[in-house]
Amino acid sequence: MDISHIINQLGEERENYFNAVSPPIIQSSNFAFKNFRAFKSAMANELGNHIYTRGNNPTVAILRKKLAALEKAEDALVFSSGAAAIANAVISQVQAGDHIVCVQNPYSWTHTLLSKFLSRFGVEHDFVDGRNLDAIQSAIKSNTKVLYLESPNSLTFELQDLKACAAIAKKHKLISIIDNSYCSPYYQNPISLGIDIVVHSGTKFINGHSDVVNGIVCSSKVIINKIFHHEFMTLGAIISPNDAFLVMRGLRTMPLRMERSFTTALKVIAFLKEHPKVEKIMFPLDPSFDQYELAKKQMKGCAGFFTFSLKADSMEKVELFFSKLKRFLLAVSWGGHESLILPIAALYGIEGRPDPVIPWNLVRMYIGLEEADVLIKDLETALAVL
Repeated sequence: MDISHIINQLGEERENYFNAVSPPIIQSSNFAFKNFRAFKSAMANELGNHIYTRGNNPTVAILRKKLAALEKAEDALVFSSGAAAIANAVISQVQAGDHIVCVQNPYSWTHTLLSKFLSRFGVEHDFVDGRNLDAIQSAIKSNTKVLYLESPNSLTFELQDLKACAAIAKKHKLISIIDNSYCSPYYQNPISLGIDIVVHSGTKFINGHSDVVNGIVCSSKVIINKIFHHEFMTLGAIISPNDAFLVMRGLRTMPLRMERSFTTALKVIAFLKEHPKVEKIMFPLDPSFDQYELAKKQMKGCAGFFTFSLKADSMEKVELFFSKLKRFLLAVSWGGHESLILPIAALYGIEGRPDPVIPWNLVRMYIGLEEADVLIKDLETALAVL
């Protein structure tokens, strides 16, 4: 099934809603039935019927079909945030006494889920260098149930060999889960490489307009059905029909946005690589990246999201650099139409919170839809203060 059909046609049964080109927002919490037998039949399969929007809503159902097809999965669920999607996926596969192997330095709320939340309920974990298959193998115990991956991660962009990791998981009868937010289903399809469950922060490239927070879980019908009837329905972290409509609207332009971000980023990276005040670029599809060959092997591409390190002798100089930027927004997240920049130095020295394990001179940058020369000129001005 081609991507243009998925984002423009799949799931959109227009004859059911007045042949409207754009699907309607079914802003109803509740759905009625003609008779007792119809009601009873629906209650026996809530995932396949519209009973109550906390379970299944018609607008959300269209989005689910598109997301599952994009990830080459059998089914998908949509949540109110990426963190909710991750939590539901992981919790669905473990119970007290189980063990999780997770890559080092995952998304911060994944780290919190494993180290502070699930540990309270007797679920153990180990963080390992996901680049090292031997380290993954060595961390697996008799009670290990989940191998959690994030490839590339969203700060320093380490990759895991997904096909090899999937083979390890199957050998040890583990469920493999990956956060695929960086690549999106447009540029990487882990299920095709043997991974069991794919999660996304749909807030990023999938929605792409910085106006809807949402998360996604894609997997087999068996796994999705299990999550739906337990974690999804119990915890209630659902997306609204209106937000599902907005995500669908964003999905229409995902390929265009990601390709534009990538081509602009290549120009910005070329400028930064030649600048004397830039120490290193971390970008999976740059030939200087340590895992460049693996990135080319399992990723079809990526958008303009990378990290670089400044040659700065103090945090004060880094702060001065950021004060000169006019075209980049200082903000978290990424994947929208606007270019963003995140200073790691700003995460140092916060009371009650440990300093990051990564250097303070790192700068994470997302390239939006602005012109390359405008962004480069802005960076040139800011770098001059170093």
